[in-house]
Amino acid sequence: MSVQPAFAPAALSEATCFSVHAPADPSVMPRVMDVFAKRSLVPSRWHSTLDGPGGEELHIDIQVAGLEPAAGERLAALLRQLVCVETMLTSHR
Repeated sequence: MSVQPAFAPAALSEATCFSVHAPADPSVMPRVMDVFAKRSLVPSRWHSTLDGPGGEELHIDIQVAGLEPAAGERLAALLRQLVCVETMLTSHR
């Protein structure tokens, strides 16, 4: 008899992944988070780093578990429209 967990960890479930690249500016993260918050979505993972020679580039990697692919595409389009976003990539795993 095998024991199954009562929940599926986010790392093992399906997720839509977003990778946002923008200038390092204090307003970027709240603007990006607002796209999710306005839709009552809480990312299952959020990781941000400063990159570039002087730390002038902000890279944000976000995962949202259980999101329908069409909804992920709509969110990606909204993220691409943010004035601060230079590059926005998305994938579904």
